[in-house]
Amino acid sequence: MREIIRQGLIEMGLDKRVSPIAPEHLTRYGLMLLEKNAVMNLTAIREADDVARLHMLDCAALLGCCDFAGKRLLDVGTGAGFPGMVLKILTPSLDVTLLDSLQKRLSWLDEVIAVLALQNIRTVHGRAEECAAESGFREQFDLVTSRAVADLRVLCELCLPYVKVGGQMLAMKSTGSTEETDAAGRAVSILGGRMLPAYDYVIPGTGIAHRVVRIEKIAPTPAKYPRRFSQIKKSPL
Repeated sequence: MREIIRQGLIEMGLDKRVSPIAPEHLTRYGLMLLEKNAVMNLTAIREADDVARLHMLDCAALLGCCDFAGKRLLDVGTGAGFPGMVLKILTPSLDVTLLDSLQKRLSWLDEVIAVLALQNIRTVHGRAEECAAESGFREQFDLVTSRAVADLRVLCELCLPYVKVGGQMLAMKSTGSTEETDAAGRAVSILGGRMLPAYDYVIPGTGIAHRVVRIEKIAPTPAKYPRRFSQIKKSPL
């Protein structure tokens, strides 16, 4: 796993930009993931080589689309820590908040944070549409990431309220998401954002192409957003 990660970072041109101990820490994280996955459903990916490529390198690719150093990042619906934990390991100066609605996942992520002795990273238990109304969260982050499998219109309403003006929302999608992205244009505008050129990449060693949908925050999000999740899901913007 460590060698796959190391070589993958070189192939993506990221090896000189990340922490020198990142491959070792990502490997430890991946092994902890596989061990915990035996008793808790954290990932459908169960082989070490696939974890290295389809989780670690997939998330690492985000470093190619903007500068993360010294920024404040929120990972919405972090799950097993993707991409927020990976980005923190790669970029130690990044301040990271991992948000999820399931405490069991967050408790495990707290264990990973402790084992790797990571600083300036924390877990928060809550629902995205509720935490966005809190003063310590609303429009406080330079970068907001999401790898959640949800329609982009829904993700925008959940994520953009957290992004400060001048910051970016980064949504991990497939390269076949053009129609979905086009349909989200109205939501992006209403919520104070504008689309930037997407960032496409190929995960080393797989031939799999993915896309980061990039949205810049250009105006504050109206106070009435986000709505209750039932409304967001029933009537996307």
